[in-house]
Amino acid sequence: RWVAAALAIAAHRAPAELSLRLVGAREGRALNRRYRGRDYATNVLSFPAELPGVDLPLLGDLVLCAPVLAREAREQGKPLAAHYAHLSIHGVLHLLGHDHLRPRQATRMETLETAALAGLGIPDPYRPR
Repeated sequence: RWVAAALAIAAHRAPAELSLRLVGAREGRALNRRYRGRDYATNVLSFPAELPGVDLPLLGDLVLCAPVLAREAREQGKPLAAHYAHLSIHGVLHLLGHDHLRPRQATRMETLETAALAGLGIPDPYRPR
């Protein structure tokens, strides 16, 4: 449902597949260190599929770090399922090529995220509670 919401809001109409893996803090930290050079567990990592010449609907892999998401949801006073939905949508948007490195990109990505979440009845995660 969360993945479908992200695909719909980004107007991705082609068939799509991705893998979703839930990991603990140790594995999340190791992956973040290996692929991003950052030595801490992060909430979500997105690995776009890079298969030149292969015609498959594979978007890539999402990795959600369960303890980080649980801590963030608790600290932010939001339901855990809503936080999982948000970071799943966020990760799918990364797989589709969206980013948030520049202000304009961040605004666009946040707009897509909040619209997808609203369609699921989940409040804007960027508004303070």
